[in-house]
Amino acid sequence: MVCGRFAPSPSGRMHLGNLWSCLLAWLSARSAGGRMVLRLEDLDTDRCRSEYCDQVMRDLEWLGLDWDNEPVYQSRRTEIYAEYFYQLEQQGLIYPCYCTRAERLAASAPHRSDGITVYGGRCRHLSEQERRSLSAARRPAWRVAVPAEEYSFEDLCQGRYTEWLDRDCGDFILRRSDGVYAYQLAVVVDDALMGVTQVVRGRDLLDSTPRQLWLCKTLGFDAPEHAHVPLLLAPDGRRLAKRDRDQELGQLQQQYTAPELVGRLAHLAGLIPEYGPITPTQLIPLFHWNKIPKEDLVARL
Repeated sequence: MVCGRFAPSPSGRMHLGNLWSCLLAWLSARSAGGRMVLRLEDLDTDRCRSEYCDQVMRDLEWLGLDWDNEPVYQSRRTEIYAEYFYQLEQQGLIYPCYCTRAERLAASAPHRSDGITVYGGRCRHLSEQERRSLSAARRPAWRVAVPAEEYSFEDLCQGRYTEWLDRDCGDFILRRSDGVYAYQLAVVVDDALMGVTQVVRGRDLLDSTPRQLWLCKTLGFDAPEHAHVPLLLAPDGRRLAKRDRDQELGQLQQQYTAPELVGRLAHLAGLIPEYGPITPTQLIPLFHWNKIPKEDLVARL
C-alpha cells in the first residue's frame, strides 16, 4: 500500500506553496487507495513553536486534508536519530568538522552551474592531534563521508535525475555543532520507521534525494519513491517564503473559502480545465502525475 506523508516545518503559518505540496501529496496517496501520515519537522527549536504545530493541523483540516496517524514530532525523537547516527559512526563514516562558515566556503568547490558550493572535505583527513587542538577552540559539527558513486532515480514528476555523491553533493552534515540532528538524517530515519513509501515535495529538494537514497541503503532501509513538484512563485518571480509572509493561509482565508482555494490550486496543477470551487475528495479521481507540470509556476490568485 502507498503511504504518503505531510512533513511541514512549523516555523510559521503555511503559505500557498506549502498547501500546494500538501494537496498533491494527499491526492497522490489517496488516488492510489493509500494512507497519509503527519510528521511535524520541529527539530529547529529556535524557529519552531508548539502553537505553529497546532496551526498546521487546523489549516490542513480546514483545507479538507486528513491523515491516518497520530502526529509525530521530530523534536521528541532525538534518541532514535542518535541510534542511527551511532550505526554510521560504527561503520567509520562519521567525522568531526571544525570549519566555520567562512572556512567551509573557502574550502568548497563550485557546484555545477547553479552556484551552490560543495564541501571539499577539509576536515575529513585531519590527524588525531589536529582534531584535539581544534576541539579546544570550538565544538564540531559531524559529517558523513560519501563515496564516489553515481546515484540515479526516476522521479514521478521530474523524470530521471542523476548525481555523483562526491562531486555534486560532498560530505554533508548529520549533526550540527549545537547537537541538533540534521534534516538529512532525520527525514530518512523517520520515513523508514513510519512506513512512508512515497515522498512528494518541492523540486527545490530534488538534489537532496541522492544523498538520502544513499543513507537509506547504508542504514539498510527500503527507499521510498519520490515526486518533486514545481514551486509556486510570487508574481515578481520570487519563491514563496514564510519569512516574507507570502500568500500565507491566514490572509488567503479572508479572501477564499476552502473549496475556492483548492479549485485554484487544482487549476494550476492541470487537474481541472477551468477554475471552480472543488474539494480534495472530488479531485481524487482526476489526479494523475502526467497532468502535473514540471516547471515552476507563478501563483496569481
